[in-house]
Amino acid sequence: MMSNHEIPKDHPRYVSLTIRDAIISGMHQKVVAEAGLIAHGRGEAFDYLLGEKTPDFAIKQEEYAVLSILNAEKPIISVNGNVAALCPEDTVNFGKILNAPLEINLFYRSPEREQAIKKKLIDAGADQILGLDPEYQETIPEISHLRRIVDSRGIAASDCVFVPLEDGDRTQALRRMNKSVVTVDLNPLSRTSLTANVSVTNNIIRAIPEMITIAEEFTQLSKDQLIEKLKKYNNENLLKNALKFMSERLMALSSSDKLII
Repeated sequence: MMSNHEIPKDHPRYVSLTIRDAIISGMHQKVVAEAGLIAHGRGEAFDYLLGEKTPDFAIKQEEYAVLSILNAEKPIISVNGNVAALCPEDTVNFGKILNAPLEINLFYRSPEREQAIKKKLIDAGADQILGLDPEYQETIPEISHLRRIVDSRGIAASDCVFVPLEDGDRTQALRRMNKSVVTVDLNPLSRTSLTANVSVTNNIIRAIPEMITIAEEFTQLSKDQLIEKLKKYNNENLLKNALKFMSERLMALSSSDKLII
């Protein structure tokens, strides 16, 4: 397995290869399920359509996401293996800034993976991690797979759930439970993106650090100011902007004399 130290920093795909290495390392550490590699590759394909940069529309989505979480009474951050492998420190810091606890929630759930992800988050500075204590476990009845297991102190009691790299069916279930759902998903047409209250169409390794910067600014706002700012955003319109951006970029590339990505 290639380590980060073996990837030359002047390699044109340095960032992408480093991220892939983190996912592969996460799999060997039992943090990432094998299916997580497939999910990452699918997302990376959509990142190509963005030019592997954060467009202006995505910044607006990130602002909307941060405002929504700040406006919540009991926000929670749902963490899966890919999130823990790709951006553990940023996720922990984001939770601390927003006063949102972390809860481990997995499709491919096993005690070994739970403990591996817990260690990853603790090593990144997490103080408390929900979702593992059987005493506090509840289930979402309409879901048959293991992501139905939620913490009574966390997702079950929350009014706003941040679910980056999420499964669409659980997003739908959380919405039916009258919870606000915020997500990061590179595919603007995924069930998660289309179902969530707020969808950020961006790579999580860019989105979370950018959202931390936004949160540091917005935490200074009053409740009334938060509510007033929220009125400026519309999730469906922003998703349409994402599709328009990708389409126009592809059209421009197809019309160019020379393809330059």
